[in-house]
Amino acid sequence: MSRIGMNTCSLSTTVSAEASDLESDEIHDDVKAAQKSSALSLAVSQLATEFSKESMLSLNKFFGVRYANVVSTGSLKLDIALGTGGLPKGRIVEIYGREAAGKTTLALQIIKEAQKLGGYCAYLDVESALDLSLVESMGVNTKNLLISNPDCAENLLSMVDTLTKSGAVDVIVVDSVAALVPKCELDQLGVVTNQDLHSRMMTQALRKINYSLSRSQALLVFVNQVRFSPKAFGGRGPMEEVTCGGNALRFYAAVRLRLSRMGLIKTEDKVEGITVCAQVVKNKLAPASMKKAELGIKFGKGFCQESEVFDLGCEHGLIMKDEGNYFIEGDAFSSREAAELFLAKNKSICDKLYVINKLGNHIHKASILPSIVVSFCYAIVDAISSVLEKVGGGSLNIVVSKVVGLHLVGQQLHLIMLELTTQTWFTM
Repeated sequence: MSRIGMNTCSLSTTVSAEASDLESDEIHDDVKAAQKSSALSLAVSQLATEFSKESMLSLNKFFGVRYANVVSTGSLKLDIALGTGGLPKGRIVEIYGREAAGKTTLALQIIKEAQKLGGYCAYLDVESALDLSLVESMGVNTKNLLISNPDCAENLLSMVDTLTKSGAVDVIVVDSVAALVPKCELDQLGVVTNQDLHSRMMTQALRKINYSLSRSQALLVFVNQVRFSPKAFGGRGPMEEVTCGGNALRFYAAVRLRLSRMGLIKTEDKVEGITVCAQVVKNKLAPASMKKAELGIKFGKGFCQESEVFDLGCEHGLIMKDEGNYFIEGDAFSSREAAELFLAKNKSICDKLYVINKLGNHIHKASILPSIVVSFCYAIVDAISSVLEKVGGGSLNIVVSKVVGLHLVGQQLHLIMLELTTQTWFTM
């Protein structure tokens, strides 16, 4: 018994000692945390006096904003694949691919979406291939579009830097990187120049431009082409696809989209457009890298909205299929072509399904929307449509895009909808 008592006493002493040590460690951790906090505050205050306001450290600057301000691509499928609802403002985006893959069309669609929200855009046509009549047929307002044909790469990059620093331009498109010609090549025609000159010039320019972009919140889009280069074995290995302009653009770009042509859109024997695959090769804003979206492009019109509405409507459960028939708003169609033709002719129904898909994907990011989410989206869209009728019309898509841009969900979204009835942006 005495031995057991001694062991019990020893165990009690050990437990007490460990508890004391643990309490001491906790006190030490609290003191250490307080010391780190005061040291951080002191460092930030010192930086505030030594550097400019833009260079100051701020916890809110890094952790206060969860979502990026974006510009829609004009394709709901691609916006969903990006994971953020569009392309991030204040960043560099590269759109690349082979010829006739829809790169310029995508760039113009981005401009169109920015103009819808009242933004100013610039299109720097390095290739001198822009057809204004074609641009206008796609819905781009050319009277409110800055267009330039720079004569050399240095002038173009200087122009981009100036427009970015102005803070007045929302979207800048450079089409294309492959067509940029350094001034020394223009001055020395017929003389072979250093092949690395193009890459060095892009590296130097992007270092400056990237700094200005983050403060101006402009979206800079570079359209680029691809070429094939020997990969290994002294130039005798397999061919590798590379983009023009070196590696700097690949590094500085927050988003990289690769477009590839898939097939043709035909009506009977007439070719009306092409189908392309847009692949998210790089995305710093969302875990959406390597996601793909299949898009339809109609010549002279842009993205085929009715085709996207049909695909997403079927995927999200808004368009029902039963015994080979498709049901849209109570109407039955025996084929996909008939359903898309109905959506093309009934713009109001197509727009309604489009914004319900957009709103539903924002609220519930899943392939199939629950019935309660669908009902909620229908209620919101019907409420917006009712207000638009009272104020004399407006764009349902623009209003919903602004609501989605607020990044609200659930009860927050319901409350904001009640407040929006008094806002002037319903009339836009």
